[in-house]
Amino acid sequence: MARSWVVLVAGAALFAAAAGWWVAGEPAVHTVTVVDTVDGDTLVVRFDDGTEATVRLLAVDTPETKHPTVGVECFGPEASAYTHRRLLGVRVAIELDVEAHDRYGRLLAHVWIDGHRYADELLALGLAELYVLPPNGEYARTQLRLELDARRRGVGLWGAC
Repeated sequence: MARSWVVLVAGAALFAAAAGWWVAGEPAVHTVTVVDTVDGDTLVVRFDDGTEATVRLLAVDTPETKHPTVGVECFGPEASAYTHRRLLGVRVAIELDVEAHDRYGRLLAHVWIDGHRYADELLALGLAELYVLPPNGEYARTQLRLELDARRRGVGLWGAC
């Protein structure tokens, strides 16, 4: 009985590590290169092994630029252009939260650049609004403060839309 428990636990740990999920209580973090930007909050990244994945930034929602029914929203082109200029070709770290994929199969991740979360930068500049997708919400309290400050200052979409 004890041996089968050890095998079960070891198997679960190996599966978690292989799947890129939480290991030893810490979220999986990968260093990747941004090879394309879809819009202000969606990227295509390349892992060191050459595989590519579409990443949806956690904690933010930028105005739409390519949505089939919504069309182009106020300040969407500016947010999309900023992400393109800032991240294309750059090595970043992606940190998975509780849920790794959305219903479209995109990786859900916090993107770290120059030692800070990129979503925080978007929020502070008024290029995005806070969007918490439960159960992922690790940094929501801090990020809410950033959005409220951008709103108060009327920057980005908060002054233009």
